[in-house]
Amino acid sequence: MEYRTGKYVRTWRGALGMLLAGGVLLTGCSGASDGKEYSSADRRGAPAPAPAASGGAADSDGAKGADGSKKQDGLRESARPDYLSTFALDVDTASYGYARRTLADGNLPEPATVRPEEFVNSFRQGYRRPAGNGFTVNVDGARAGADGWSLVRVGLATRAAPARDERPPAALTFVVDISGSMAEPGRLDLVKKSLGILTDELRDDDSISLVTFSDEARTLLPMTRLRDHRGRIRDRVDSMEPTDSTNVEAGIRRGYDEAVDGRVKGANNRVVLLSDALANTGETDAEAILERIDSARREYGITLFGVGVGSDYGDALMEQLTNKGDGHTTYIADETQARKVFVDQLPAHLELTARDAKAQVAFDPETVEQFKLIGYEDRKVADEDFRNDRVDGGEVGPGHTVTALYAVHLRDGASGHVATATVRWLDPGTRAPHEQTGAVETKAIDGPLWGGASKRLQVTAVAAYFAETLRGGRLPGAPGLGELTSRADKLASETEDDSVRKLATAIGQADRLKGGGDDNGSGGAPEGEMD
Repeated sequence: MEYRTGKYVRTWRGALGMLLAGGVLLTGCSGASDGKEYSSADRRGAPAPAPAASGGAADSDGAKGADGSKKQDGLRESARPDYLSTFALDVDTASYGYARRTLADGNLPEPATVRPEEFVNSFRQGYRRPAGNGFTVNVDGARAGADGWSLVRVGLATRAAPARDERPPAALTFVVDISGSMAEPGRLDLVKKSLGILTDELRDDDSISLVTFSDEARTLLPMTRLRDHRGRIRDRVDSMEPTDSTNVEAGIRRGYDEAVDGRVKGANNRVVLLSDALANTGETDAEAILERIDSARREYGITLFGVGVGSDYGDALMEQLTNKGDGHTTYIADETQARKVFVDQLPAHLELTARDAKAQVAFDPETVEQFKLIGYEDRKVADEDFRNDRVDGGEVGPGHTVTALYAVHLRDGASGHVATATVRWLDPGTRAPHEQTGAVETKAIDGPLWGGASKRLQVTAVAAYFAETLRGGRLPGAPGLGELTSRADKLASETEDDSVRKLATAIGQADRLKGGGDDNGSGGAPEGEMD
C-alpha cells in the first residue's frame, strides 16, 4: 500500500474562519447525529468542513505558504497533512452485481470494474432514518486488528420509502438497447421480462414511453398513461428483437426528447437506460453524449437511471453516464434481481429526496495519525468545493442508505474526538441547501470488529475487504479470502440475510479462482490521508 503525507496542502484560513464565524461548537458525542444542523469547527481543533473558497498554494517567491509552513530551497517544510475527506454521495450497486455475475461464470472481475463503495452499499445497514426529507448521520466503528488500526463507518440514511400508493406518479421513458449483442441470453430477454414486471407493478396514474436503439433510435411508444393501456405496452415490449450495432448516443438523445415532450407535471420524470453499454456506433464518450441532452437534464431535472445487463458489460460507460447524468446505476443478472430493482426498490429509483449531495469528514489530528477512504475514487470532490453548489454531487432517493468506510490509524494512547461527518444536499424542489452533522469519539470505535455487537458493521467490513482484494489492494487487518468466506457464512446465519449468504458464495468463488493464500496487510506510514 502506498501512503502520502497530506494529499493536498490545505489552507487553514478557511477552517479558522469557520471556527470564528460558525458560532456553534460540536461536543463530539459518539454515534448518530442529534437532529440539529451545524456548519462550524469541532471542539478539538480539527478542520471544519471547508467553505467554498480557493485553496492555499504556496507563494512562488515568498518564504511561507498560505498554511504558514516555511519554504526552503523551493520545498515545503512541516506542511500540515490534510485531515479532510470530501466526496459526492453514491448509491450505485452495479459493480457488485456485475462482479457476482462474473464470478458465477468462472472468472475474476477486471479490477477496474470493482468499486468498493458499491459493494458496501449493496447491503442493508439498519441506520436510524429521519422522519422527513434529508439525512441522519450515523458514525461508528471498531478495532480492525493490531497496531492501532480501526474501521470508522459513516452511515447516511434518507427517510423510508413510501408505500406503493403514497409515492407521486411516475413518468418513465425506457431507452432499450436492441443491438446485436443483446441477443445473448440474459440480455434483451431479461430486459423484456423486467419491463413486464414493471408494467404489472406501476399504478394506473403512472406513464411510460418506450424508445429502442441499435444503429438508430426510434420511438415504439410515446408517453402513455397505464390506466387502460397495459396490453398495448406489453405488445410493444414483446415486439423488440435484437439487430445491428450499438448507438447509445442516439438512444439517449431520443429518450430525452421523448421525456421532455411527454413530461408530466407533478410526476417523477425519469429516463431509464437498459443496456449492456457496449457502444460502437455514433458518439461513445459519456461527456459528449450528455452534452447533447444537457438542457433537458438541467432545465427539467430529468435524471438518468442505468440498468446494466450481460456477461460482457460496458461498466465504465454506464458508470460515467449515470454519475454525470444526475442519476445512478444498478446491474441485473436474473429475474430475481429484476424483481428486487423494479418492485422492492422502485420508489428509491423514481423519487428524489436530495440533489447534489456531498459528504465531508473532518478527522481530528490530535487523535488520528492516518486514514483512508475505501473506494469513492471516482466521486472525490475538492475539499474547498464542499459548499460550492455548482459542483456536482449525488442524487439520493427515499429508502437509500450511503456508507463510507474508512481505515483509520489512531495515535498511541489517543482518547477523545475522532471525526466529524457532515452531509450537504439541495432540496429537489427549491434547491435550498441543507446540512446535517454527526461525530464519533474513540470510545465508540474501541470494541473488536469480529464478534462485536454490530453484525451489520461486520457485513460492511467483509464487503469492503472483499472488494479491495478483488482489485488488487490491501487494507490493514484484512483477512484472506478463505477467512472472509467463513466470516460471511457465519454472518449469513446470524442475520438470516440471504444477500449475505450470496456474498459468502461470491467470496468462496473468488478464493477458488485465486487459489487461496491471501495475506493480511498492514504497516506504518507518514501522517494524514493514505493513497
